[in-house]
Amino acid sequence: MLITHDTRCALDAVVDLVNTAPEGATTPDALQDVAMLAHFVEKHAVSDIGVLSEWDLSAVRRLRGRFAAVFAAPDPRTAAGLINELIAAAGTTPRLTDHDGYDWHVHYFAPGASVADHLAADCGMALAFFVVAGEQERLRRCEAPDCRRAFVDLSRNRSRRYCSSRTCGNRLHVAAYRARRKEAAS
Repeated sequence: MLITHDTRCALDAVVDLVNTAPEGATTPDALQDVAMLAHFVEKHAVSDIGVLSEWDLSAVRRLRGRFAAVFAAPDPRTAAGLINELIAAAGTTPRLTDHDGYDWHVHYFAPGASVADHLAADCGMALAFFVVAGEQERLRRCEAPDCRRAFVDLSRNRSRRYCSSRTCGNRLHVAAYRARRKEAAS
């Protein structure tokens, strides 16, 4: 599956957005205020965004939950329905652009769109490409028992199980190794 630069940026943004949600009482909301939203927008170079407000923060938090539902969708039909709702509500308006030193690419948000509509359109379309390509199962949640972070499995053989092999994957492999050693010593 060919993933263009702008699609990859949108995928990174949607994964990071979904992962800003609090996980029960153990982690705080990473979008607690407008300043945190502004940092998210800057980190992901979300273009054509005006002054952010509490309204934007509330809208992006609602959007985050809708994107989380796409990652939890049990099948492509369900994912497609959720994505269709997202991009339709955003007033998707595809247009070609070549800003900030990037070659021609497609933006899906309408000029002057809110940050929530911008993310819904661009990120929704990035997720749509996975459903169209028959790759919806690549939209995953970490399999570590104490982690449910979202990620997109871009491995060749669709075998990635953890949000990060350095943290969750390594921690579980070390725990399994120690358990085997303990059992062998008994």
